[in-house]
Amino acid sequence: MPLKLGEFLIKANLITEDQLGRALNEQRETGGRIGEHLVRLGFVTEEDILDCLSQQYGVPSINLRHFDIDESIIRLIPADVARKYQFIPVSKTGATLTVAMADPTNVFAMDDITFITGYRVEPVVASEDALREAIDKYYGTTHALELKKVMEDLAAVEDSALEVLEEEQDLDVTNLEASADEAPVVRLVNLILTDALKRGASDIHIEPYEKTYRVRFRVDGVLYEVMNPPMKLKEAICSRIKILSKLDIAEKRLPQDGRIKIKMKYQGKMKELDFRVSTIPSMHGETIVMRLLDKDMLMLDMTKLGFEKGSLKSFEEAIFRPYGMVLVTGPTGSGKTNTLYSALSRINTPEVNILTAEDPVEFLLTGINQVQMKEAIGLNFAAALRSFLRQDPDIVLVGEIRDFETAEIAIKAALTGHLVMSTLHTNDAPSSINRLMNMGIEPFLVATSINLICAQRLIRRVCQNCKQEEDVPVQALLNIGFSEAEAPNIQLYRGRGCDVCLGRGYKGRVALFEVMTVTDDIRELILSGASAVELRRKALEEGMIGLRQSGLQKIRDGVTTIEEVVRETVL
Repeated sequence: MPLKLGEFLIKANLITEDQLGRALNEQRETGGRIGEHLVRLGFVTEEDILDCLSQQYGVPSINLRHFDIDESIIRLIPADVARKYQFIPVSKTGATLTVAMADPTNVFAMDDITFITGYRVEPVVASEDALREAIDKYYGTTHALELKKVMEDLAAVEDSALEVLEEEQDLDVTNLEASADEAPVVRLVNLILTDALKRGASDIHIEPYEKTYRVRFRVDGVLYEVMNPPMKLKEAICSRIKILSKLDIAEKRLPQDGRIKIKMKYQGKMKELDFRVSTIPSMHGETIVMRLLDKDMLMLDMTKLGFEKGSLKSFEEAIFRPYGMVLVTGPTGSGKTNTLYSALSRINTPEVNILTAEDPVEFLLTGINQVQMKEAIGLNFAAALRSFLRQDPDIVLVGEIRDFETAEIAIKAALTGHLVMSTLHTNDAPSSINRLMNMGIEPFLVATSINLICAQRLIRRVCQNCKQEEDVPVQALLNIGFSEAEAPNIQLYRGRGCDVCLGRGYKGRVALFEVMTVTDDIRELILSGASAVELRRKALEEGMIGLRQSGLQKIRDGVTTIEEVVRETVL
């Protein structure tokens, strides 16, 4: 690609071989596209590059700096999709959407636009710099906190605004400790922790690279870059966080796990927060990820999690049965723990003894005996489960079934008069059956022990403060699974972006659920060695609502958008 553009420019007598060589040398040193270096060196203008790209790709060119785009056109493409592929919609004529892109040969981008909007895509070529400026102008910049603002905020953050509840012990590594206790570093780490709470972040990522140091927050399941601290503070920031979480600041070769407990004043009241800290050594330093555990964000009301009425009824019937197994499945970060905690809260009464084995214990629940796993001393799920059976339990929660030993004990507990709840990492409910059998569990044990399997995903909610109606072609609704009779009558909504949702158009998340009750017919299929496809077909015949169908219901209810459902589910 770079040489092709260079050849075009040489043939057009716009640059010489020597000029191209200088630009290529600079590109090898600093990266980027060849066109950017040629413009920066003053050999060609941006218009020259656009003309050559237009000839090269055989499509018209556009100078976005001289073009105003209507807001209704911008709303056709979500911000995260525009940033992912570096394109922006510029106009619409009938069923054709004109899109400015740096690389009009990117068929994946055009397929996605067609799928999302239902329009036929006509590309025009634009420069990368102009595209970046246009995306920031119309969708808002991704850098919510520039370094200048960070330094201003540091001056405003008082040390007394945040209190570490479990203070660190004295350490031998005096230089690291001294730099970690300097006022700017303390204030910067305090700012990162408090800002994560204010933005509603679930995770903080602190990542060192060769020439940059960045901090990202995961908000409603999506990562956003929020600041770039100075490289010279890299070691001090890492040491400060390690001290707070009681980790070894001298150990930089091995991963470490810890916990920070803080108390801070927020919205007029004192809050206690837990941060689960994980460090790993990367090529340019230690990468730190902190999971924010905020009790106030824990939703224990099962009616508000996102269950459809029929699915909720089936789930509640299963957790109120005296014995058997209930499995909740899904990828990491899909809300499984929240669902299980909600179920435990629903059935937690003084008459029952509930024991949980968790790694880690995320939230403390009153009236429930929770045990933290410690692999280093041999306390794993299997060992805890064996001990639980001698503790006269009624209900047992196993954080995760990872191996044959844990699965075997859990199933035996479910068959001997205990209600067992646990999680698995599978894509949907029916495939959990095959996962257990692949671990080595006999089909007759799986068939007789499991009452229900619930698969789930989390999707973002449309911001209620800036929610507005959106027109979408009927074809886009047909593509995602709506019927021809229903599609024309669906009203869609999208958030335009406001202060409440920080300009993203989404605020909060809701779960999609696929609840499969193990009926007698499904038990017979399991005993006969049926595949996940056959189990799914039978479950759907019996009324199971799949993940995609749960997503379509959220669209009908005006809770979310097409992009969110497509991102997390398949037809």
